[in-house]
Amino acid sequence: MNSTASKSSSSATSPNTVYIAGTLDTKGAELTFMRDILKGEGLQTAIIDLSTSGSASSAEIPPHEIAACHPNGASGVFTGDRGTAVAGMTLAFERWMSEQEKIGGIIAAGGSGGTALVSPAFRTLPVGIPKVIISTVASGNTEQYVGPSDILMLHSVADVQGINSITREVLGNGAGALAGMVKARRSAKVVTDDKPAIGLSMFGVTTPCVQQITALMESQYDCLVFHATGTGGRAMEKLLDDGFVQGVIDITTTEICDMVAGGVFAADEDRFGAVIRTNTPYIGSCGALDMVNFNAPETVPSHYEDRLFYEHNPQITLMRTTVEENEKMGKWIGERLNEMSAPVRFFLPEGGVSMLDAPDNPFWDPAADAALFNTLEATVNQNSNRQLIRTPHNINDPEFSELIVQSFRSLYGSSETKDSGA
Repeated sequence: MNSTASKSSSSATSPNTVYIAGTLDTKGAELTFMRDILKGEGLQTAIIDLSTSGSASSAEIPPHEIAACHPNGASGVFTGDRGTAVAGMTLAFERWMSEQEKIGGIIAAGGSGGTALVSPAFRTLPVGIPKVIISTVASGNTEQYVGPSDILMLHSVADVQGINSITREVLGNGAGALAGMVKARRSAKVVTDDKPAIGLSMFGVTTPCVQQITALMESQYDCLVFHATGTGGRAMEKLLDDGFVQGVIDITTTEICDMVAGGVFAADEDRFGAVIRTNTPYIGSCGALDMVNFNAPETVPSHYEDRLFYEHNPQITLMRTTVEENEKMGKWIGERLNEMSAPVRFFLPEGGVSMLDAPDNPFWDPAADAALFNTLEATVNQNSNRQLIRTPHNINDPEFSELIVQSFRSLYGSSETKDSGA
């Protein structure tokens, strides 16, 4: 089956093919409508049929070709049970997509089920490849679909069911947007930048630190700054996994606070995983580990009513972390640092971990910070390769930024050799 699938794909597509993905047996009119718009723009197109009914398909990429990529082959998809079949096709499509070397662009349209079916595969594509999902759920929380990717989601307004006065407009706009992105990408002037890219994590309360670091390094490095909102950390690490980022200065690890205490900008359990997997030298610190993030004040869980809060803006409420939470974070981070085999330099700013955590400021709490630092030191297996470094400075002091840059340069030198400290 695999050889047949490969032959079908190679004869029907080219490296610049624009794909239209979905279940042809239930969304045939919608998929072909978008396909015809894209063809009218002069683009080579191919429909990827993700149907699980097992019936014959006229698509350029038929269901059996996708299903062959399931770990159990087609039997892992065509189970006869809708739930397991869709789950199997989701996995198979994700694996199929990850094997494609070059794609011009891709689009899909559907409800919550169709969006969940295609989005994991879309997320495997590199940043920059145009990807559009027209969805009934695009007006709500889309993090579970977009994740760390650059998927463009367009609210379908009406259900994606048939071609009518609403879907004709919205599907047409989505297809037109994809066509515009694909054409712009093809005609864009090639920009050559020999500077290696590094990822830096930042929050509003660590902005001065990161700005100072980038000012010292931007002449030699392409400095990519990621907002530490949960997806920001995942985006930075995805680019590291994908080879787009050659190093990290992970100053702002605040997403661990929200993971531990139930905030809205939480990391997942794979935080630092890309650093471990890629054997990348790691520069990190405790940026904004003094705060848990919630939305407007009324969204704060009632069991936290006696805690110390700070209104960052009308939509974001910050809660000061306690000694106990800092101990939990120190242990979790320390155990992850122990899994890193490349050089590690993790800085402990005794003058405070954020703008708010400084003398005479709302979150200044030396006892909470000491609990974090002491737990880290008790957990991390320190040696010449893996070091915790205490500094008397606040994280936003210029002296702290200079120490970070010096440490980065000592680990990376003039090249970005990932295995230098293995």
